[in-house]
Amino acid sequence: MFVRKTVNLSDICLSYLEWKRGNPPLLLLHGLADHSLVWSSLGDYLSMDYHIVAPDLRGHGDSSKPQSGYKIADYINDLEKLMNYLGWTAANILSHSWSAKLAVIWATENPKKFKSLMLIDPFFIYRMPSILKVTFPILYKFLPFLKAMGPFESYEKAEILARSLKQYQGWTPLQQKVFQLGIEEKDEGKWGSKFVVQARNEIFEDVIKCAGLTESIEIPTLFIKPKKGLNRTSWQIKHYQTYLNNLNVKEVPGNHWAFLVEPEPFNQAIKAFLLDEQRSIA
Repeated sequence: MFVRKTVNLSDICLSYLEWKRGNPPLLLLHGLADHSLVWSSLGDYLSMDYHIVAPDLRGHGDSSKPQSGYKIADYINDLEKLMNYLGWTAANILSHSWSAKLAVIWATENPKKFKSLMLIDPFFIYRMPSILKVTFPILYKFLPFLKAMGPFESYEKAEILARSLKQYQGWTPLQQKVFQLGIEEKDEGKWGSKFVVQARNEIFEDVIKCAGLTESIEIPTLFIKPKKGLNRTSWQIKHYQTYLNNLNVKEVPGNHWAFLVEPEPFNQAIKAFLLDEQRSIA
């Protein structure tokens, strides 16, 4: 139901999916090492009511992969250029995991771009001690969203690993498509993720230096809390309750990738929130 398009933003090209049957703008931001197709179920579900755009963020998917330029400021600049290109002055903005930190920093700096904010199981939201940098090589090997980077000797070996990861629990047709679109053949016949090492390294360097929430945000905000996600305790949610003054917390089934492992209740939760916000404005 979507169309894949590409836009040249002067210094990079962004590949994105677009559903253009409705009017209110909805921007969908994937997490670290993912790509736009993770939102295909949600996009199809909401396609009749919204103008939806889901980009492959720089360094991911089919978008440009420069040698540097992977700080949060670079991503915000890309997204504002994309919105200008689309003719959007503001949008409902949904973000997952690492991009949720990106989104709250963006919302702090330029709240006029946001009609509403949806945070899907945020990660890296705090400023982290610089000493953690020495643990990065370990994290690169063990975090589920980085394990699939490879390299792998063959596609078959990459798929065997993918089937064991939380984001592909159940190995549904949607999950299989997401995996296949995110991997490619590399040099010497090896296989690996389209997400590039230079993006991974610079993003990790950047996220330890800045806090995601430092000022109050008045934007209507939905916090999606998967039952088996990263944010399971009240003390984790309390930080968001401190800074997000118009916050709605919704628990859904599934893990950190609820939109892939339990898409139906996830989609329903997003639709209900957006409808409530439309009614409040009306």
